[in-house]
Amino acid sequence: MQELYKQYKNLLFKLAYQLTGSVSDAEDVVQDVFLKIIDVPSEKLAEPKAYLCKMVTNRCLDLHKSARKKREQYFGEWLPEPFLSSNEDAMESVVRDDLLSYAMVVLLEKLSPSERMIFVLREALGFDYDEIAQLVEKSEANCRKLLSRARAKMGISSDELIHQEAANHEWANGFVTALKQGNLNEVMSMLGQDVVLVSDGGGKVTAAVEPIETRELVARFLLGPVRQAALIDGNVVIEIGQINGQPGLILRSNERVHTVAMLHVEGDLIKNLYVVRNPDKLLYMEK
Repeated sequence: MQELYKQYKNLLFKLAYQLTGSVSDAEDVVQDVFLKIIDVPSEKLAEPKAYLCKMVTNRCLDLHKSARKKREQYFGEWLPEPFLSSNEDAMESVVRDDLLSYAMVVLLEKLSPSERMIFVLREALGFDYDEIAQLVEKSEANCRKLLSRARAKMGISSDELIHQEAANHEWANGFVTALKQGNLNEVMSMLGQDVVLVSDGGGKVTAAVEPIETRELVARFLLGPVRQAALIDGNVVIEIGQINGQPGLILRSNERVHTVAMLHVEGDLIKNLYVVRNPDKLLYMEK
């Protein structure tokens, strides 16, 4: 059992996280699955990867029903939980290509549970269609149709790569410097013309209730209430951290994380900015 846990816990966590958008739910799912297989006859674990992944997907489907209702009642915009990843973890993700960018996890919210499951299994984790068909109990042809439908809903063409470009540390540091200096022109020069900022406060802290669009409005928002909040307390620190396997902005006050911003960059310009401020979603940024 310990060997199975060591071998598959990371894969199962990434699968569960990308199916739920919740670090806490993903960890609970993985723990539940390993507790349940203690009593599973050894012959059923002849192919442990497939068996464990099927258990995870089934558990995530159960969670999805209650999660949908909660998100319909959620105040303002809902964003996935971010989590800190070490450089070692990030390198593993680059090599294995099994962790979608944060921006892509946001897009997964557009999908039905079946579409999301097939997209993650195929595009993130690289499962073959015959493996996916067995896991989701659908025909291979149906799985291909669901994947095509998922890509269409997410605005991704059939030949477009799903592993989106991430800001490098040097570029991200330049963006942070421009914010700290209050340099409006520099900040605007790093934003795409059609940039969109989404902020999630969950009704517990100050956040933009609706998405903010256009380069000028996003820049003024970043240099207005966001920057002022960072400067109210002299102990506030803005730093670059490895979040979900890519560079992101972390704002700390008295050593507590109160804001995380994920950057979706295309051609050295920010296309989307995701700002998570709901304290319930930042618990895993303290670890």
